[in-house]
Amino acid sequence: MSYVIGVDLGGTKIEIGIVDQTGKILKHMRLETDVKGGAEAVEKQIFEGIRYIQLETALPIDGIGIGVAGQIQPRTGIVQFAPNLKWHHYPLGPHLATELQLPIFIVNDVRAITWGEWLFGAGQGCQNLICLFVGTGIGSGIILGNQMLIGCSNTCGEVGHMVIDFHGPVCTCGNHGCLETFAGGWGIAARAKEILKQNPTDIANATLLEMVKGNIEAMTARLVIEAYHQGDVIAQLVLQRALQALTAGCVSLVNAFNPCRLILGGGILDGLPEWMPLIEQGIQQSALKAALQSFAVVPAQLGKEVGVIGSAAVVFDQLKNKEK
Repeated sequence: MSYVIGVDLGGTKIEIGIVDQTGKILKHMRLETDVKGGAEAVEKQIFEGIRYIQLETALPIDGIGIGVAGQIQPRTGIVQFAPNLKWHHYPLGPHLATELQLPIFIVNDVRAITWGEWLFGAGQGCQNLICLFVGTGIGSGIILGNQMLIGCSNTCGEVGHMVIDFHGPVCTCGNHGCLETFAGGWGIAARAKEILKQNPTDIANATLLEMVKGNIEAMTARLVIEAYHQGDVIAQLVLQRALQALTAGCVSLVNAFNPCRLILGGGILDGLPEWMPLIEQGIQQSALKAALQSFAVVPAQLGKEVGVIGSAAVVFDQLKNKEK
């Protein structure tokens, strides 16, 4: 049996786990990310967490995979840009490889998730799939012909920055009308804030204003979803627009890449499970009919530990390819 360590590195938490070849987590721990301490402090957290979990289990480790919400330099393991961590060109991979004396694989977090779902979850046995995760932002991993697409400079899958409305809101990337601005968690919160600021005394805004205790800047996507389930008119307006945008984005992906499966997950969709059949219905109505002959929309299967399992799956896949 082979064992690897998977690390899910985010702006608020670090999850570390030892994973076996079946995708089962044998030991797991969670830390709060010390973003204020800087990159060196976070690297120390990862190093000490890995060492702790190694000592606790005493299992032989074949490699370590780390999923990071950001852009990674191919082959070097340098984190080019991780907005939640405020990192620019940080050599996380080289540092940890020297400290731990193990193969280290640094990948984008959603690409890691895709690897996990492909090897151990909803994508098993499928050679052509897209895994789309809708959280604070929107990202994807794309498998075609049994190969993970990485792109010319390792940024393939940044579908949250597909422009779907040239006259839409400004995105964090500087463009207007990206998919994230409508359907990502930060975009949903921003649209709700915008409406509340325009009409702060409108009775229709009462539910959302009460939820944030009058502090509009405290609005989050989670609160918008909660208000939506309570029948709030503004929340319904914001989320209806988000659903339309997300469906349009999915139609474009299906037309462009012709996957057999579209795997959907992430915190926003976890809070809105009723969207799944609506998105599939929209795709069936609008996508090219030839692209739908062997197509299905399926929910992600691996749950909250998908980042750890996915990061470990990257290692298993890379080690297997080296053996060939």
